[in-house]
Amino acid sequence: MIEYALMLSVVAVALMSLYPKDLLKAVIIGTGIEGLALAVLYQELLASDVALTQAVIASTVLPGVFALTVYKTRRLEE
Repeated sequence: MIEYALMLSVVAVALMSLYPKDLLKAVIIGTGIEGLALAVLYQELLASDVALTQAVIASTVLPGVFALTVYKTRRLEE
């Protein structure tokens, strides 16, 4: 039963990352929180090696790279 709740939370977080106007907030919500929820889901499904990889890569490294990319990008104001 917990697996279904985690799956729904992953989908809800992915949809929530579409709404912020600030790209840094979208990066943090979309990759960080979603990656952590997926890591917990993998742990509940007894795939601990995949959960550990998901937690390290998708919850820490990937949001950092995306945030750095958004920070370095210039916005043209109209």
